[in-house]
Amino acid sequence: MKITPRKVHFFMLFKLPLAYLGGVRVTSITETESIIHIKHRWMNQNPYKSMFWAAQGMAAEMTTGVLVMSQIEKSKRSVSMLVTHQEANFTKKATGKIQFICKDGGLVKEAIQKTIATGEGQVVQLTSEGFNEDGVSVSKFQFEWSLKVKN
Repeated sequence: MKITPRKVHFFMLFKLPLAYLGGVRVTSITETESIIHIKHRWMNQNPYKSMFWAAQGMAAEMTTGVLVMSQIEKSKRSVSMLVTHQEANFTKKATGKIQFICKDGGLVKEAIQKTIATGEGQVVQLTSEGFNEDGVSVSKFQFEWSLKVKN
C-alpha cells in the first residue's frame, strides 16, 4: 500500500480528526520530501488574528510523519515511531495559506535501514519549515523521532 495524499487525508479524518478539521492537507509526498498546507481560518486562529502555534505544529509534524510512515511501508517491516522531542521558532505572523516542507526523507530511510540491520532504536531529527504565500518563512519546527524495528 503506497502512502498517498488521499490515504493520509482518510487517516487524518478517522485517526487525527483535529488535524483534519483544522485544515491540514497533504499537497505531495515523495521519497525525500513532503509538502503539507494549512489555511488560516477561524477554527485555527489565536486571539491575535493569526494561526495558532499548535495548528502550525500539527501541519509541520505531519510533513515529517508522512515521510516516516512512507519509509516504514517501503521497508515492509514493522517499525515503531514516536516523537520524543520538538522545538520551534516563529519568525512572522502566520496568515493566509501556509505551506510546510520537509526535505529529510533520506535521513528517515537511513535510520530505518539502520534499526532493521542492528535491531537497536534510532533517533532522527527532521526539520519542517512553514512559508506564507509570499514565500516568507513564518516558522521552523524540529522533530526528534525515535524509530525501532519490532521483533
